[in-house]
Amino acid sequence: MGKTFAETVFPAIDESIFSVLYSPKASRPNTPVNVIVGALILKEALGDTDKELVEALMFDIRYQYALHTTSFEEQPLSDRTLSRFRSRVLAYETEHDVDLIHECVVKMAKEIAQFMKISPNMQRMDSMMVAANIKNLSLLELFYTCVANLAKRMDQRKIVLPEEQHHYIEKDDLNRYVYHKREMDVTERTVAVMHDAEKLIAICDQTGELDDTSEYQLLIRLMKERTIFDDNGTRRLRKKEEVEKPSEVLLNPSDPEATFRYKAGKKHLGYVGNLVESVGKNGSMVTDYAYEPNTYADHQFMEDYLKQQGMYKEGAFLVADGAYSSEKNSKAASCRNLKLVTTNFTGPKPDEIYADFKFSADGRFLLECANGCIPENCRYDSGNECSIAYFKTEECSSCLYQERCRPRFLKTRVRKSVSWKTVGRAKQLQFMKTEEFSQYARFRNGVEAIPSLLRRKYHVDKIPAHGKNRTRQHFGFKIAALNFQKLLDHLNSLRHCAPKRKMA
Repeated sequence: MGKTFAETVFPAIDESIFSVLYSPKASRPNTPVNVIVGALILKEALGDTDKELVEALMFDIRYQYALHTTSFEEQPLSDRTLSRFRSRVLAYETEHDVDLIHECVVKMAKEIAQFMKISPNMQRMDSMMVAANIKNLSLLELFYTCVANLAKRMDQRKIVLPEEQHHYIEKDDLNRYVYHKREMDVTERTVAVMHDAEKLIAICDQTGELDDTSEYQLLIRLMKERTIFDDNGTRRLRKKEEVEKPSEVLLNPSDPEATFRYKAGKKHLGYVGNLVESVGKNGSMVTDYAYEPNTYADHQFMEDYLKQQGMYKEGAFLVADGAYSSEKNSKAASCRNLKLVTTNFTGPKPDEIYADFKFSADGRFLLECANGCIPENCRYDSGNECSIAYFKTEECSSCLYQERCRPRFLKTRVRKSVSWKTVGRAKQLQFMKTEEFSQYARFRNGVEAIPSLLRRKYHVDKIPAHGKNRTRQHFGFKIAALNFQKLLDHLNSLRHCAPKRKMA
């Protein structure tokens, strides 16, 4: 394991990507970046904590061999090196909106894929929910926590709290108020905390000292999202149906970026990761990934990915499930000589006769119907993105497809409205009945193993960080660790297949 990491993975780490984090002027030497990045990949591969990794590097020659530090008089990692590096990368991303970890992991994956002779011509894509490391708070707990956080910050800044709200800074007050105060029901207690929030916000507004603090901003956000004013000017809690964008409301002040989503009948709090896997005869490699709040749609992931792709000169295909499909994505893939195949169908199914309708190259005008009839006149409805064609009455009245096509008979002619999108969906339905499609579907099933591995072996749902950018850093290193394991599996298979030497 250490030999493979030292000879294949470590040299693939591109230090120049992180040069923007350091001063171009002569200064005190920094810890080698390839050692830090390599250590963070080993940390995820072996399931170590930061402390365990640093201690192991001090005394375990295998770690030193993997990270090329055996010749160092003193090992270059300290107890703060890894956290400081992550903080520096996070600060750069916050300022410049550039994820350096993603650049490094993707570039490294492509180099290892070349080493394993895996081309990008066979790809598959899937997404997975990533749980935020937060508690699912009730509305009372959410209000209380936000108010208590602001009260404690006010106390730190020496802002005098009213006597009625002083209990928020006392130890164990959360348990007493939320779980043991039974003389008031939950709704009454939530309303009482809401009114306390109003009073504390008013005090902060007068002083103006806490306007830039996260505690104040989060409480303001909570009040906007979960309360509303009646016609008489009285603030009250919003009813469930009155909450705007319920999937994006504040769930826990510990992670204000986490979002809410139902998928496959389950409730998810947190984020979603999107994975692109390239497959070849020698195995597979996750060659790209994305990470967003879990309200991000799969078809948007596909659109983002296709925008980054160049032309595939030899032709390629990408297989994903139906949630990734859209007419826009299909066109974008086709322009790059990439065949996009989605393995299930979403939305209403059109009649398959529409697959035989012929359109102009721009997809605006109907040229010929399934029965081979050419319209007398045709115009494009930009509002509905469809073609409106007019046919002779005698042609449509004797047509075999009349019951399935259902045109509209007017006094002197027949009107038919149909879109190029409908034709494309009908062709997709026909394609789904072929043996070629069955092969694509079986090919796509292989990508389902990656989310399972990331959960069981790399504990992606227990990332010890909060916030999208922080957790995305850990997610990227877990992808790198997974790719390292795939490389190990490939090399082990070669050793098992190698012919045995004959005894002399």
